[in-house]
Amino acid sequence: MDDEKRSRPSPRAGLSGADFAGLGIQFAFAIVAFLFAGQWLDKRLGTNSLFTIVGVFVGAGGAFYNMYRKVSAAQKQDDEAREARRGKRQEGSEKGEEIKGKP
Repeated sequence: MDDEKRSRPSPRAGLSGADFAGLGIQFAFAIVAFLFAGQWLDKRLGTNSLFTIVGVFVGAGGAFYNMYRKVSAAQKQDDEAREARRGKRQEGSEKGEEIKGKP
């Protein structure tokens, strides 16, 4: 019975506040993960902080790109939902005008 409840889509479409909070956590995690990968490479290859700096920038760039994609998709979905609601409202007002125009 619980499986049936979970399989239903949420009544509200789009990303929730928790999804956007998750983006911040993903952003931080990507930077920290690439920071440690850069430090590991620096120790392994004997370089002086080169890969640490590159790792931070690669992690930040990748995380920013991921955040941009998700926010853009959510914005597009929101715009489409608003347009659909606006279209329904216009159809309803046109029907109301037709009814008023009849004798």
